[in-house]
Amino acid sequence: MIALKHIHKRFGAVEVLHDVSLNFPEGSVTALIGPSGSGKSTLLRTINLLETPTSGTVEIGDSKLVFTPTSKPDRTAVLGLRRQTGMVFQSFQLFPHRTAAENVMEGLVTVLGWSKERARIRALELLDKVDLADRADAWPSELSGGQQQRVAIARALAPSPKVLLCDEPTSALDPELAEEVVDVLSALAREGTTMVLATHDLRLAQNTAQQVVFIDAGAVVETGTPAEIFANPQQARTARFIQTLRAA
Repeated sequence: MIALKHIHKRFGAVEVLHDVSLNFPEGSVTALIGPSGSGKSTLLRTINLLETPTSGTVEIGDSKLVFTPTSKPDRTAVLGLRRQTGMVFQSFQLFPHRTAAENVMEGLVTVLGWSKERARIRALELLDKVDLADRADAWPSELSGGQQQRVAIARALAPSPKVLLCDEPTSALDPELAEEVVDVLSALAREGTTMVLATHDLRLAQNTAQQVVFIDAGAVVETGTPAEIFANPQQARTARFIQTLRAA
């Protein structure tokens, strides 16, 4: 179980997250949707503490960290929680001087202390999972954007995190390449991988998520299943936003 309780986040005088409380059950996929600047990416990044909450509680499994405006957990506790997550960014962020396999191996070797032999076996298993087994020794410059993002997904999965966090994983891709990434994430969802996705991609949210959270102005407006949110939203603000997604 992953839980956020009464999360507030300020950047100076601006409050970008306001009293957000959400649960993400193990084995579930949650899509965070909302307009640009709504706070969904900031919320996603608070789960692994790339953004430090001003106040509130973050729980992943047995780890529970409490934040207040005057006190923060120590760095060891933060790193311990962060290592239970895997992060996929919009911009891939692959090492250009490492092959696909080496990019997946890097964290296992340098952070977890695995041998290169063991790490390569794990990397090849994961590249096969994302349908890139035949590109293991390719350089990032030799891969399409969709292939690079699939390598990034394999890299995030390498240490067997409790939750995979994806920040706009298809937004930098054209529709055909985005479909490759949607297919991989959908397959991971069917396998029971716990995921939280911040996305504008209606197809990704509908194909993978069991729970959709609509966020606007840093607050949760509405939560429901994809059918409820996309076909029968209860809040007028949600309905207006869904119309903009369908028109895009």
